Amino acid sequence: HRAHIKAQLKSSQMSLRDVIAVSEFDDAVAGMRVVSVLEALPGIGHVKAAALMETCGVATSRRLRGLGPHQAEALFRALDRRGQ
Repeated sequence: HRAHIKAQLKSSQMSLRDVIAVSEFDDAVAGMRVVSVLEALPGIGHVKAAALMETCGVATSRRLRGLGPHQAEALFRALDRRGQ
């Protein structure tokens, strides 16, 4: 299930907003690490994902279920600036 979500992110069929919305009712998705979700986005690898998380004040060990609304919004804004 997680691999399917990542594949949809990679092919731009889902956005980070979509994945976070799904994580609210799907425990499998809620347990995914934020960094691995970011790395699944097109054009974002390990280094860019780590930089985004640091800029937005999100710990590298954070899982989607533990992502606060302010942290999520900071990630959305940072990705919007990058054109994601």
